[in-house]
Amino acid sequence: MANEILKSIKSSIKNWYLQLLIGILFIAVGVYTFMSPGAAYLSLAILFSISFFISGLSDIIFSLSNKDELDNWGWILAIGILTFVTGIILMIHPEISMVTIPFIVGFLFMFRSVAGIGIALDMKSYGIKEWGWMMAFGILGMIFSFIMIWNPIFAGMTLVVLTGMVMLTIGFFHVFLGFKLKKLKGKLHL
Repeated sequence: MANEILKSIKSSIKNWYLQLLIGILFIAVGVYTFMSPGAAYLSLAILFSISFFISGLSDIIFSLSNKDELDNWGWILAIGILTFVTGIILMIHPEISMVTIPFIVGFLFMFRSVAGIGIALDMKSYGIKEWGWMMAFGILGMIFSFIMIWNPIFAGMTLVVLTGMVMLTIGFFHVFLGFKLKKLKGKLHL
């Protein structure tokens, strides 16, 4: 049993850097939203499209490369496909994103936050001490997501601020996960 868990952990950290890249991408977009609030709403539609496309593709690659080792790889794949397809649709029709972005962003981040909570529980089952931070990031992402879905009328600057907060939260979650996977990889001498 212990050897199976060790094998699972070794295999699941093959592409640890993808989680780090996802985090850096979300943090960069989050910082941009605070630095350029006036032009941010239109820019957000374009940046979201690109970030969703890249993030979805990264999640798809990560889940498929670890499908034999991760218990919940299907959820990561489903979220990756949903994020990837949403990115394509928004790139093709930016006018749709201008109207629907509060709902799209809110629901996608809600799904990512649920996945983050699931990953935190997986980390807990593997005995990783810092699982609580991952859980906190997931819960915080859920709170911001619900605010975005519940108050879409506040779009404008409120959406920019809330989106920036959600992007930073999800970004820190993925960066934290990436570094934890890298540290674990180093401990296992892979």
